[in-house]
Amino acid sequence: MVAIVSLMVVMGFMMVGEWVSTRSKAYIPSVFITAVLFLIGFWTIIPKNIVPQASFGTQFIAITQAVLLVHMGTLMNLKLLLKQWRAVLIALAGVVGTVTLAMGIGIMLFSWQTVVASVPPLTGGLVAAFLMTGGLKAQGIVTLAAYPVAMFVMHSMLGYPLTSWMLKRESKRLLTKYHADPKAALAADPAIESASNHTNAQVTAHARNNESAVVPEKVLPKLRIRRWKMSDAYDTSAFMIFKVALVTALAEYVAQLLNGTVNKFIVCLIFGVIAHQIGFLEDSVLQKAGVFHWLMYGLLAYIFSNLNIVKVSMLTSILVPIVTLIILGIAGMFIASSLLAKPLGFSREMAFASAMTALFGFPADYIVTHEVVGIMTTDKEERKYLLDNMLPKMLVGGFATVSVASVIIASVFLKLL
Repeated sequence: MVAIVSLMVVMGFMMVGEWVSTRSKAYIPSVFITAVLFLIGFWTIIPKNIVPQASFGTQFIAITQAVLLVHMGTLMNLKLLLKQWRAVLIALAGVVGTVTLAMGIGIMLFSWQTVVASVPPLTGGLVAAFLMTGGLKAQGIVTLAAYPVAMFVMHSMLGYPLTSWMLKRESKRLLTKYHADPKAALAADPAIESASNHTNAQVTAHARNNESAVVPEKVLPKLRIRRWKMSDAYDTSAFMIFKVALVTALAEYVAQLLNGTVNKFIVCLIFGVIAHQIGFLEDSVLQKAGVFHWLMYGLLAYIFSNLNIVKVSMLTSILVPIVTLIILGIAGMFIASSLLAKPLGFSREMAFASAMTALFGFPADYIVTHEVVGIMTTDKEERKYLLDNMLPKMLVGGFATVSVASVIIASVFLKLL
């Protein structure tokens, strides 16, 4: 009885967060509402161990972290990353700017451990948040476990509307160019990847988890060295999960052989990319197996469970450094992306928007781009022109930062604690 009631409460908090996010068109992130509900619950009647009681305990998380990173490797598309290398470079430069300014000034204002625990989620959201909270607990620094959670919850509150504003400014610039000479505008960038034939319906099923959804296949063309074929009758969910477990086990074995030289989560990500590129693992394999959302909800619940140490009296001491570091990080992101914008043929607005995908990742970057284009024009050809120019840059920015850079940064920062 206790277990099922605990599960009901945890999923109820997730549900309310999703509903509010849907109602506000994602301008109020679901994670913010869910975090507030957990805080209120912990301060009132919800037991502090409700998350492990709901089955999301230590063993569940030990499995979830590794297999989700292998899964993330199946979301990567090397062909698009290479084609949009300028956007990748700008996004990564934004991450460097974020870390440099937030760390450089942050350590003059706050303690070393506070800054180190808080900055990684600013570069990659959920992925970095669960790596940092797990690492802090493993090292016995439980008092700081709330900081990466707070950063994960807060940074998208500023990042989403700011990105929307930048994309609106970029849309105005592009439309002015298009209206002046449509033919010249369409021929200006031969590297543009057509992306306008996709509707929000393709994203709706994935919008609940902001860094871990499937990109529509036409947006991200497949790259395969070899196809592993299996009859549909045998290509079951159990077979898919078995393959993921096999790849994860191999990755962890190699990580052990490396004796900590390379963090095991980076190895898991690399093995996921390799297994995907040779065709051994399908695109977004855990979603096709039907277990992705269950794992993600469990991981989110685990992250929010770290709020059980937060007291009302602690809010100010947590929020002041978090908000300060967010402002510093975004300022660093703007400076770095602006410096590379002109040399790489980007406007400052587009460069900054691409860099800010580190704050929320996919599908939020996909959704906000479509929302802005829908606001800026109703003309079919203009919509296509805007999406073809902006959407690929936004997508690859999110992949480069959230899927790759954030894992590396969190792994490095764990050694700095």
